[in-house]
Amino acid sequence: MSLLLPLSGPHLHILLVHVPILGFIITTIWLALAIQKNNSCHQKTSLIIMFGLYALTIPTFISGAASRWSIQSMPNLDIDVGLIFLHQNIAFITFCFASIAGTLSWFALWVSQRRIRHFYNVYSTYVPSSLRSNGNIACKRLNSLIVAFGALTSWFAIKAGSIGGNINHPEVRSGLYEGIAPTNLNVAGNPGGIIDSAFNLILGGDQFWRWPAFEALHFLGMALLFGVVFIIGLRVLGFAKDSLSYASVHRLLPIAMFGLIVNIGTGFLFFIGDSARYVNMPGFPYKMAAIVIAMIASIYFTVNRNLWNLQKGDDATIESKSVSILFLLSWGTVIFFGRQLPYIFGGG
Repeated sequence: MSLLLPLSGPHLHILLVHVPILGFIITTIWLALAIQKNNSCHQKTSLIIMFGLYALTIPTFISGAASRWSIQSMPNLDIDVGLIFLHQNIAFITFCFASIAGTLSWFALWVSQRRIRHFYNVYSTYVPSSLRSNGNIACKRLNSLIVAFGALTSWFAIKAGSIGGNINHPEVRSGLYEGIAPTNLNVAGNPGGIIDSAFNLILGGDQFWRWPAFEALHFLGMALLFGVVFIIGLRVLGFAKDSLSYASVHRLLPIAMFGLIVNIGTGFLFFIGDSARYVNMPGFPYKMAAIVIAMIASIYFTVNRNLWNLQKGDDATIESKSVSILFLLSWGTVIFFGRQLPYIFGGG
């Protein structure tokens, strides 16, 4: 049984890495076929899965960084450090494309829930005239864009997985990646490429103002996110039900998504800037697990028809209230661990 349960970052990474690789390949093909067949049910299902896969890429990348530090602390292993760095760079590119595909998937679900024809009529100022004439075509084009980013994510995920599989197998390297590692590995052990660019963005140059500035953005994003989560969660639990329909608070969800984008973007910069410290914090895995749970739970509040039909004075079902409690507790856990990491979990 111990072989099946992830007991460390590297163990978790080995188990997780297969999910986004296979998941994005299958889901992208599924969505493309659903668009071709004009099957809205399958399109909706594949979009939900796409967003869920995006959530899972977060612990996949972070556990990969934990694997890297674990390997680098074992100098006797026959491991090509340049290969590790190349793998991490391509994994980060994979995460970026997964973020775009996942965010667009969520937006497509939100738009569909709010009746897409009405959306394009009301917000006609921001939508090209070629898309306003037919809401279904506009939705199809958005879904086709998601297929494109899903395909890019799949390609880079396969590439990253292929390189990662060679790290512990020197017999299949054939010197292909020799010489890729930078000559200076002393600067936080950063691997060059796009990861090194992100590292320089958060800590390069005059680092005394950059980290606090991104911290401020991180806190603003969390305020936007949790503010909307709090409003929606309380409405589902019955607060202000005589004054608000669910559809009226549903329109606030893009604000929460914007806050989430800011949080994940700045959070990844912090992690890249000091990944060795983060992966050794005992409370950090709990924060990451809570983020994944909260992101997946957010789909329920985006697409659930029973919630959408709640009018003023209507009470939500026990199921919806239970999910709402989970939703609030998950984001509350994220805030708690995020705030306490520097103080009680060895953050320094």
